[in-house]
Amino acid sequence: MSIKALTGADGARPARIALFSGNYNYTLDGANKSLNRLVGHLTETLGASVRVYSPTSPTPAFPPVGKLVSVPSVRIPFRPDYRMALGFPAAIRRDLEAFRPDLIHLSAPDPLGRAALSHGRKLEVPVVASLHTLFDTYLDYYGLGFLRPVVRRQLWGFYGACDYVMAPTEAIADELRRETGSTAVRIWARGVDPALFHPGRRDEAWRQGVGFDRDLPVIVYLGRIVMEKGLAAFADTIARLEALGHAPQVLVIGDGPARPWFEARLPRAVFTGVLTGEALARAVASGDIFLNPSTTETFGNVNLEAMACGLAMVCADAPNTRALLRHGRDALLCAPERPESYAEAISKLLLDDGARRRLAAAALERSAAYRWSDILDDVVSVYAEALDRPSASSAPAAASPRWRSPAAARLEASRRALAGGPARASGRLAP
Repeated sequence: MSIKALTGADGARPARIALFSGNYNYTLDGANKSLNRLVGHLTETLGASVRVYSPTSPTPAFPPVGKLVSVPSVRIPFRPDYRMALGFPAAIRRDLEAFRPDLIHLSAPDPLGRAALSHGRKLEVPVVASLHTLFDTYLDYYGLGFLRPVVRRQLWGFYGACDYVMAPTEAIADELRRETGSTAVRIWARGVDPALFHPGRRDEAWRQGVGFDRDLPVIVYLGRIVMEKGLAAFADTIARLEALGHAPQVLVIGDGPARPWFEARLPRAVFTGVLTGEALARAVASGDIFLNPSTTETFGNVNLEAMACGLAMVCADAPNTRALLRHGRDALLCAPERPESYAEAISKLLLDDGARRRLAAAALERSAAYRWSDILDDVVSVYAEALDRPSASSAPAAASPRWRSPAAARLEASRRALAGGPARASGRLAP
């Protein structure tokens, strides 16, 4: 029986979920791709009613999934591609109150998220947060590293005040538990669509059409072109490979404010700009080696997409990559403090086609454990758990073991089905 049938069996209205996002669709990134997929899953599978509150742009990167309510915002001075909400105006408060949510989901610790957390306490509904970015890790790239202790305290204070927090990996979950003292931390990993991303998308004619030699491997970069994604390490690696006598072919998929800098450092690379859907899958699958030296990721959706397309993985040895990949088995993980290690790893793969293909095959096999339907059902399970427990603002009710919200009753069957079904791999595989 479907989740929708289980939760709608009593004939009650669908659950109402208010989602607050700092960027839902105006700029494309891994976080908002996941959020839009979640909203689609909640509405199509669960029959839930979801209302999304976020800054918007006259020229969004893609159409939003679900009902999007625009929140007044301004551009961030040092990151003009992103916007900051201007608080929580009265019109938005009235809209939220009229919606009467059963649960509030916060996806960013920005002023909008903090105001929504406070208002959720007044409405006495559960507040769930999902962690997508450790913003303090970006500060060093903008000369603001001295602010890291202050920002981290703010982050832990925000997440510690929520009823539940969903972390992308166990390493981050453990840090949240340690820093906030909360035990209500759960895992929301990320998934990949195997019908879209798979090795069969490889297109030799497309490779040749953009100027690549069909007999030489292509090194791929995928993501926002911003300094905190490890652009300097990537460019340095290509320069080192050239110094070693290789003629590396480089494909850069994405866009961002640092693109002019990146193009100057990689004059022979092919830059595609932003790609989506089948065009994105074709470009990724048409590569051979995926280089991701970023140390600021919380999960790394792009890694999964490259794995599912059958690329050999070379990544920074960081907590997010260790949660997904295993050095020497399905990836080569390199020490960020040794910049030369990336070039050493890729040089071996350029010289040994067999080793490169074995590594790529192992990464492809590993990606099969991360299916979006299972990953998103984990979020539904967290929602049901939160709805079945009084929020932090309902202390008197917490003393009564018989307390239950109406929405929890509608989701209880779903939660039991998810918990009692066969074990699923949802980003928590053994190392």
